[in-house]
Amino acid sequence: MKIYSLAIAALVLAVLTGFLYWSGHHKPGEDATKISADTPPAILKLDSNSITKLELKKKDADSVVLDKAGSGDWQITEPKSLRADQSSVEGVTSALSSLNSERLVEDKATDLKTFGLDNPSYEVDVTEKDNKSQKLLLGDDTPASGGIYAMLAGDPRIFTIATYTKTGIEKDLSDLRDRRLLPLDADKVSRVELLRKNQDLEFGRNKGNWQILKPKPMRADSVRVGDLVRDLTDAKMDLTGSDSKEAASKFATGTAVATAKLTDESGTQQLQVRKNKDDYYARSSAVDGVYKIQSNLGTQLDKGLGDYRNKKVFDFGYNDPNKIELHNGNKSYFLTRGTAGMEDWWSNGKKMDFANVESVISDLRDLSANSFPDSGFSNPTIEAVVTSSDGKQSETVQIAKVGDHYIAKRENEPALYQLSSNSVDGLLKAADDLKPTAPPASQKKS
Repeated sequence: MKIYSLAIAALVLAVLTGFLYWSGHHKPGEDATKISADTPPAILKLDSNSITKLELKKKDADSVVLDKAGSGDWQITEPKSLRADQSSVEGVTSALSSLNSERLVEDKATDLKTFGLDNPSYEVDVTEKDNKSQKLLLGDDTPASGGIYAMLAGDPRIFTIATYTKTGIEKDLSDLRDRRLLPLDADKVSRVELLRKNQDLEFGRNKGNWQILKPKPMRADSVRVGDLVRDLTDAKMDLTGSDSKEAASKFATGTAVATAKLTDESGTQQLQVRKNKDDYYARSSAVDGVYKIQSNLGTQLDKGLGDYRNKKVFDFGYNDPNKIELHNGNKSYFLTRGTAGMEDWWSNGKKMDFANVESVISDLRDLSANSFPDSGFSNPTIEAVVTSSDGKQSETVQIAKVGDHYIAKRENEPALYQLSSNSVDGLLKAADDLKPTAPPASQKKS
C-alpha cells in the first residue's frame, strides 16, 4: 500500500511540475494571436464623422476634392466649386471608415508593378480633424477578377479588397455632385408658379394643404400638386453622354413648355423647360448650364388646370363624420355618431344599422366631379351637411338635377361640380335603405 501511495503522489507531482513549466513558458494570448494572424487585417479604421476632406483621383483624370463645411455639409472645391450630393459622399466616407481586406497578399512588397500599384488606378487621400492624412491606393484586379489589390501609402503590405468595396469608394465628379436642378426640400416649398403659354397656374400651401391661387382661388388636389413639387425638386441633370453645347443648342431652338418657380423660406428658384422633338431640356437659376431631363417632368408641367383641381365634393376624407344631414325633397335623414370611441350611429333616438350608415358615408366620401361646368346650377333639391373633426369642420353641399346628370355646389364656393347620375342615385338609395339595428334575438317576439 505504501508503494502504491508513493506512486500516486509521484504522478501528481509530475503533473503539477509539467503544468507549472508550461504556464511559465506559454505567453498569455498566444493562441488568440495565432487565430488573429489567420484573420484578414483591417486596412482603415476611422470615425467617419471625423473625416473633413477627401481627394479622389482616377488615373488620367482630374482630382475631385471635397471639403466638409462647418455646417457638416460636403462641398466640391475642385476641379470647380459645386454642390455635393451628401448621401453619395457619406457612402464613400462610410466605406472608408471600416475598410477591411479580404486577405493579406504580401507583408513586405518589393515589386508594386506586379499589382498595378506603382501607377494606381485610383487614389483616395483621407484627412481627419487632427489633419492626420492617409492615402489609399487601388491597383489591378486580382487574377480571378473577384477583388482588387490595395495598399496604404507608406505601408509595405498589399491586400485584396472585394470588388463591391471598390465600387463603394471609386466615384467620379458626376457621382459626387448634387445633380438636382432645384436643390430644395419639397416639404418646405410654400408656393409654386407655372408660367405657360396656354394658362399660368399658381399654388400656395397652408398648413400642409395646397390651394389653387391662379387663375382664381379653387380647391386643389393636394396629392397631385405634391407630386408636381416632388418631380420638380427631384429633377436631375442627365449627364450620360451629355454634350453641353448640343444641349444648349437644342434648348435654344426648342419649344417652351413652362417656367416653374418654387419658393421656400430661403427665396425663389426657377426652372425653364423646353421641348425639342421628343426630348426635354432645362435651365435652372441654381445651376450653370443647360441639361437634358427626364420626359416625365415635361409631361407633368404640360397638365391642365383640371388635373390639379380637387374633384372630391367633400373634404372630410377618411375622418369619421360626427353628424350627417341629408335632405331630398320632402325626405330628411338625421344621423349622429355616438360618444368618442363609439361606432354606434343614432337617428331619432334609435340605434341605426352600422352597415347601412357606412354605405351612406362611403357614397358621400366618393362623390367626385367628372367635369367642372361654369353654369347650369339651379333649383337644388338635395342638400347634404357633413360635420367632422369632432365638430370643428362642417360642409354643406347642394345638388341639382340637370338632364341626365347632377351639378353640385359647396357652400360659400363659386365652383360647380358635375356628378354622374349613378353616384347621386346610389347615395339616395343608400339613404332610403337606412334602418334601425335589429334587436338581439332574446328580445324578438316569438
